[in-house]
Amino acid sequence: MFTVEYETLPHYALCRPIGELDSSTAQQLREALGSQPAPRRLVIDLSQVPFVDSAGLGALIGGIRRTREAGGDVAISAPHREVLAVLRTTGFDRILPVTASVEEAVAALDELDVEAHRPHHA
Repeated sequence: MFTVEYETLPHYALCRPIGELDSSTAQQLREALGSQPAPRRLVIDLSQVPFVDSAGLGALIGGIRRTREAGGDVAISAPHREVLAVLRTTGFDRILPVTASVEEAVAALDELDVEAHRPHHA
């Protein structure tokens, strides 16, 4: 059984898929992310996802792209070791923060906000 919990909190939105994220469940994640207004800050908590395949990665990319196109930032938190290996192999950890906990993901988003508002020197 696959479900997606989505919660809008004061400073970020939390998306928590629960179950295997694969070709049979990726559409549920797409729909859950697409049914909400794109948040300014999104944490995708993968702590309850023991497995992800290419279709699941595609659903994650869709949610990331949608949030970024709306001017937001995304972080992924708490992936299982196997899921973390897939995220690293596919380069997710190079395009967005991948952290050990939701709290660390929120801190990483805070840091992105600070960097975005820091004056740039030539």
